[in-house]
Amino acid sequence: MKKYMIELCILLLLISTFFVPIDTKARGEQTMKEFEEEVKKYTKELEERKNKIAKNDAEIAEIKKKIGNIESQIKNCQNEISQLEKEIKNTTESIAQKREESKKIMEYYQVSNGNNAYLEYAFGATSITDMIYRMSVVEQLTEYNSQIMNDLTVLIEKNKHQKESLAKKQVELDNLKKSLQSEKERIDADTANIKAGMPGIEEQIKAAKQQLDYLKKNDCKENETASQCIYRIQQSANSGTSLPSTNGFQRPMDYGYVSWKYSGFGGHLGIDLSSSNKAIPIYPIADGLVTAKYYDDAGALVIKIRHNHNGRYIYSTYAHMRAWYVNVNQYVTTSTVIGLMGSTGNSSGPHLHLELTTCDWKSVGGGCTWAQYQRSTINPSRYVQFPASWNNR
Repeated sequence: MKKYMIELCILLLLISTFFVPIDTKARGEQTMKEFEEEVKKYTKELEERKNKIAKNDAEIAEIKKKIGNIESQIKNCQNEISQLEKEIKNTTESIAQKREESKKIMEYYQVSNGNNAYLEYAFGATSITDMIYRMSVVEQLTEYNSQIMNDLTVLIEKNKHQKESLAKKQVELDNLKKSLQSEKERIDADTANIKAGMPGIEEQIKAAKQQLDYLKKNDCKENETASQCIYRIQQSANSGTSLPSTNGFQRPMDYGYVSWKYSGFGGHLGIDLSSSNKAIPIYPIADGLVTAKYYDDAGALVIKIRHNHNGRYIYSTYAHMRAWYVNVNQYVTTSTVIGLMGSTGNSSGPHLHLELTTCDWKSVGGGCTWAQYQRSTINPSRYVQFPASWNNR
């Protein structure tokens, strides 16, 4: 019975070998066909983001134009209100002056014994015609002074109403300006979110196409993963780019401490290391080939190194350095000083930002897009021991 059970197990094993497909891909990796489709899709998404940013920029320009127009209107309102205030002041002074003039006229025609000079003037006429004429003069003089006073009073009220209307208009314009400023801030935030934490869109599109062109040029097979193809091509005897296996991993500085831990995709993609020596020399964590060095969009100085570990490539990225001492395609060892720790780019102080990935978007033949690069990050502590602080490598 035992013999039959063994034979049955062997038979089942043989059947599973023939009928169950073997997946040779590492988790998260893509075949050439999948990678090409990913690049097309990714490029389309980047173009959409680019168009969205362009649309936002156009809206911002239009809002700025409207805000400029409103500010001009507010300035005109303020000038008109200032002018009306001067007119009200001058008119008020004119009324006071006319009152004083009327008072003097009345005093002039008023006799000391209390008799009305107007009446004396009117009844002192030598004939009916003369009396009618004199009474008309008195009436016109009185009406003239009253009309001037009334006209000036009406002008003051008119100017006050106009001032109130302009003040109301200014409040409305101020509110409209605030509303436009709020909309501008919202669009600015939208654009910032699109750009947040990522390289320039044009740079990403260019890099993605370069990665795909490299793989196609090297005749990678449709069902072969990008990393497998790159490793096969570059490690071939006559490639000139083959790398010996690493002799293990070391810390990138002689002494220091961890200032920020790795949190992975969607968070902090690497680990931050600091030291009391703010310009301490930086070394590779393992032997390898320098594949890229550049300033990122924020101005951080970045170096990337490719390592051969257990039959596949691992990339280490060193960012925020103040100086670099190596060149692209230079082979480096764990004793090579590649640069000095610094605070270039988006940094709150001197430190080294270290990332480990299974592919790279920036290195020629890195085999992934920026989006894939983020997903491929590895906690550096998997390969390098990082205690809270250390005093040797």
